[in-house]
Amino acid sequence: MRFSNVLTWLLLCFMIQSCTMAAKPIHTVKSVDLERFMGDWYVIANIPTFIEKGAHNAVESYHLAEDGTIETTFTFNKDASDGPLKVYTPRGFLQDKSSNAVWGMQFIWPFKAEYRIIYLDENYTQTVIGRTKRDYVWIMARTPKIPDTDYARILDFLESEGYDIQKIKKVPQSG
Repeated sequence: MRFSNVLTWLLLCFMIQSCTMAAKPIHTVKSVDLERFMGDWYVIANIPTFIEKGAHNAVESYHLAEDGTIETTFTFNKDASDGPLKVYTPRGFLQDKSSNAVWGMQFIWPFKAEYRIIYLDENYTQTVIGRTKRDYVWIMARTPKIPDTDYARILDFLESEGYDIQKIKKVPQSG
């Protein structure tokens, strides 16, 4: 990895870690069946980190490792549906094993970004990942598109959780 990439990741991790301190708690789902949660999730919309700005075809893939961590692969095309492919491989660490809904997502050791599963439909087809600071959010689904009524319902939910929904941007999915 080139020095500029390492520096970018270090700055991102520092910002994410330092921004999780003072906001009121955000609720999580009561329980997550990790095996059902694993697999591919298309990013439908988000408040993007600086790395995700201009992302197209974003997909987050999870695999439960033998050591209990979550191997993660995040891929997207930069700035266009046929733009350069970007691939990141952070690792998830369960921080609340009674619910499996609170993780630390580690892009670079030793920093773990807050990752809270705040919405998950009963069929494990739509989920929302949030943060206490409400600075980032990810609306994800098992398919590249969701019905407009579902999207509107999720936005209403996020607004009730204290998110500024004007900051949420749809992620173009051509798949």
